[in-house]
This record gives sequence, structure tokens and C-alpha cells, in this order.
Amino acid sequence: MLSFNILGGLEVRIDGVECTPTAPKVRSVLALLLLRSNHTVSQESIFDWLWRGQAPRSAATTTQTYIYQLRALFERESAGSEQLLITRPTGYTLTIEDGQLDTIVFARMCAEGRALLERNKPGEASLKLAGALSLWRGRPLADICLDLEASPDIAHLEELHLRALELRIEADFRLGNQRELIAELRGLVVAHPMNEWFHARLISALNHCGRRAEALQAYHNLRQVLSAELGLDPTPEVQNLQRQVLTGNDVRLLAAA
Repeated sequence: MLSFNILGGLEVRIDGVECTPTAPKVRSVLALLLLRSNHTVSQESIFDWLWRGQAPRSAATTTQTYIYQLRALFERESAGSEQLLITRPTGYTLTIEDGQLDTIVFARMCAEGRALLERNKPGEASLKLAGALSLWRGRPLADICLDLEASPDIAHLEELHLRALELRIEADFRLGNQRELIAELRGLVVAHPMNEWFHARLISALNHCGRRAEALQAYHNLRQVLSAELGLDPTPEVQNLQRQVLTGNDVRLLAAA
């Protein structure tokens, strides 16, 4: 079976054996087609992706060559793949079946995990979401030399990744695994200093484990970051967490929406 992975470096595999193209521009075209799999990608979109608004006069012919090379790769490596990459009147469509692309598998597992959490099955939800997160090998398309910062497709995938993390942490909180989460949450607040949800979970986990001084320090760190970077205070919900830590009351957790 031909499969594709983009949650990390670009990978093309046939029955587990890697056959990823090596030519940089061919890899870049494939990356865009995978990001927008099962949707037609216009030639103009490919031009912008490859040449950032400075396409040469030969762009159309060159793009056709890259498409030919991809189609040849698919047909060589996987019998019956002639309908995988389809030429449309306005562009090209890479048709992907369920299970062939890691982003599709990831999204499906996240939806299943969220449904389990909504049915109050945190144990099963945690396992499902952890499985989804294990598909991530690094930043999407980390080895493609393009301005990925400007890509809304990459931003969307990274937002889904954060959401999956929040849901899995929520499931683990419901299981009473606060102590085990502290180290992970410390790392997350460093990686995402403006994410108040992660900070709130760290405060809650520390307080739950009887580490009130550290919980208050975690709140202080958040307040300092928000003040220095944005001139803001923590949200009323997070301020309420601090008051509850100070008074020794049970901390009301901010649930993942």
C-alpha cells in the first residue's frame, strides 16, 4: 500500500519501504498536493508555492514535468495507482484514501478521542488521543525548504495538534494523573508561553499535588509574561485559580472546550 507522511519530514512509503522523491522541487509539489489532498490544486497555487510570486516564464512547462515525475514514481512503486494523481482542467488532484495520509488518520483519531471524552470515557480517550499524537514526528513538512510560516495549511495542522494535546491532558486530568502531567505541562508553558490553558492546567496540577508554592509561582510566571509581552493580566478564570490556591479551596479546572 502506498502511504504518505507529512507530520514531520515528508515520507512516501510502499508497504513500509521508503521511496520518497529526492528532487527538492518535486518534493515541494508533492507536499502541496498532500496538504490539499482530495482537492484540486490550481497551477497558480503551485506557482506561488514554488516561486513565491516570481514564477518564471517556463513555470507551466516545469510544473508539468514535476507532475510527470510524481506520476511516474507512483506508477513505478505501486501497481494500480494511475488514478492517484489526476489532471483537472484547472489543476491537479491527489486522491487519497482513508489510511494513506497521516494527517487524515490523525484527524480521525482526534475526533474519536473527543467523542470518547464527551461520553465520559477518559481512559479510552487518553489512549486514542495519545495514539494520534504519536503520529507527529516534528513540525509538518519540516524538511521542505519553503516559507512554511506563511502557509495557512501548516498553521491549521499545528492548531489541530495543540487541540489534541489539550484534549489528552483533559482526559488525563479526569483520570487523576495530575502528578504525571507536571513535567509535560512545564515544558508546554515554555513552548507556548501565551497559552493560558496550559498555564492553568499546570497551576491546577501543582495545587492538586500539594505543591501550593510552586502553583503560585506558576501563576506569577504567567502574569509576568502577559504583562511584559502584551500589557495584559491573566483571564478572570485563571485569577480565580490563584485565589483558590491561596485559600486552600479545591481548584476549579478550565475544561477543554
